[in-house]
Amino acid sequence: MTAILGISAFYHDSAAALVVDGEIVAAAQEERFSRQKHDEQFPAQAIEYCLQEANLTPEQLDYVGFYDKPLNKFERLLETYLAYAPAGYRSFRQAIPAWLKQKLHLPREIAKGLNQRYTGRYVFTDHHESHAASAFFPSPFEQAAILTLDGVGEWSTACFGTGNHNKIELTHEIRFPHSLGLLYSAMTYYTGFRVNSGEYKLMGLAPYGEPTYRDLILDRVMDVRPDGSFHMDMSYFNYCQGLTMTSRKFHDEFGGPPRAPESEITQREMDLAASVQSVTEEIMLRMSRHVHAQTGCRNLVLAGGVALNCVGNGRLLREGPFDDIWIQPAAGDAGGALGNALFIWHQLLNQPRIPQQQDSQKGSFLGPQFTDAQIRECLERHGVVYQQLESDQDLCNRVAGLIAQQNVVGWFQGRMEFGPRALGSRSILGDARSTEMQSVMNRKIKFRESFRPFAPMVLDSHQDEYFEFKASHQSPYMLQVAPVHPRLRTQPTGEQIQARGISKLSFPRSTIPAVTHVDYSARVQTIDPTRNPLMHQLLTSFHELTGCPVIINTSFNVRSEPIVCTPSEALQCFMATDMDALAVGSFLVLKKEQQAIPSTAERQKHLAQFPLD
Repeated sequence: MTAILGISAFYHDSAAALVVDGEIVAAAQEERFSRQKHDEQFPAQAIEYCLQEANLTPEQLDYVGFYDKPLNKFERLLETYLAYAPAGYRSFRQAIPAWLKQKLHLPREIAKGLNQRYTGRYVFTDHHESHAASAFFPSPFEQAAILTLDGVGEWSTACFGTGNHNKIELTHEIRFPHSLGLLYSAMTYYTGFRVNSGEYKLMGLAPYGEPTYRDLILDRVMDVRPDGSFHMDMSYFNYCQGLTMTSRKFHDEFGGPPRAPESEITQREMDLAASVQSVTEEIMLRMSRHVHAQTGCRNLVLAGGVALNCVGNGRLLREGPFDDIWIQPAAGDAGGALGNALFIWHQLLNQPRIPQQQDSQKGSFLGPQFTDAQIRECLERHGVVYQQLESDQDLCNRVAGLIAQQNVVGWFQGRMEFGPRALGSRSILGDARSTEMQSVMNRKIKFRESFRPFAPMVLDSHQDEYFEFKASHQSPYMLQVAPVHPRLRTQPTGEQIQARGISKLSFPRSTIPAVTHVDYSARVQTIDPTRNPLMHQLLTSFHELTGCPVIINTSFNVRSEPIVCTPSEALQCFMATDMDALAVGSFLVLKKEQQAIPSTAERQKHLAQFPLD
């Protein structure tokens, strides 16, 4: 037996992943245990979980790996600060102590995190090699082109190459400071959202605007070439030398200072979002065409933070040259921990790889799970009134009925998801047919901005009936956007056509309005009976009851809080919001049956600790 522990830490979304004899046994982000969103500290609790899941101790590990090379990253930081000196002194003064105390001494930090019980070898992989390995090795392809896109690793911000059998090779790169991920983060900052967590808000805001700044970005801010490579005018940015993302020149060019967080979102922010999204999609398409021409591969795998841009991914699938695309569900830094472990197994140890028909990611259900006995103990300890269902079919029938009656249901089942998306294990579910459900769930359940769209779950046997999606293609990880099928769309009136900005929300656009964005798109998750049989059973029950095979799926959390991990956290979130029911294991909890329902004031007090941005 060969056990390999991969770690990502100290930058964004710390995580741990355990691979035993080539099988992905466990993977989780530290934030799910520490309850600190995007926790970047050493993932001690995630490591402890992974070892417990495999019934291993640190002494039994054969290799421990880290997802990038700290010395190379430190070199990039020093060279950048020197290049901009003395302008970057404040940033330098903030960053260097952490490097000297911790980040340059990773073997010591890892040994300490493993309680000095591991004495084996450490393996440091290049950041984009970790991304590439996380994309190719779990994929269903024997051969594939590889494209990685993020903010920055050591020096690389984008790479491409190929994967063949049990080996990957990256052959081309774009280097810092020119970065598609940092361009998107700069606009995230400028529009008033938090960098490294608000990018998906910017993507959701884009359809409300018009790409009026697109030409300005392409003419002055950056030079994009036909192959998708680009050069950015760094006088518009401040991330190399300062504590902000954009410079005064950027602010002058785009009409003023950045939006203050939590202030009103105006048409300008919507148009900026639409513009940078349009530029991002154009670059992704150009890159994919070039990579296809260079590699001759029929399939493409993606990873890196930009690979979480599901609108761009959807266009790659529809308009790009590849037959099929597979995207790592934990495409950001957390997935680097998994990529590192798989890189050691296949690339360094030269172990064979047999692609699975779907993939080897196991639906990305790689986190903790809880027995009915543990769940019952939690419910009784908190004095909860509950009922236990006799079978999975009984549970699915009851929950399907509740959703059909416009109830919002918390769904806590099986192993927790690895990656940023709730995929049907730690989810909040609702009726996609409702004209009110998007507003209700944003306002009363998620406590977040009204413009934010919700994603649909659809039975894979009906996906092409509801979305412009090939019947043979699957999107199990909610990483691709597709247009809602034209037959479901409502004909817009003159008033609807003229609507601008948030006023677009006032009009339902299809027969599944709660999951149809204002541009008639949806972030689709297909549900098949292999990856998530219980959710497939629930959707089947809902389809039989209503004739509709689509429901809303959003993550089981409130704003700025990690997705719930334990039954106790699920119960706390359920009681702190206006959810109507909670299906946790084989138990069903109805809000109306509880003796002590928190008042609105109590719920607002609880949620005040989570800032909107």
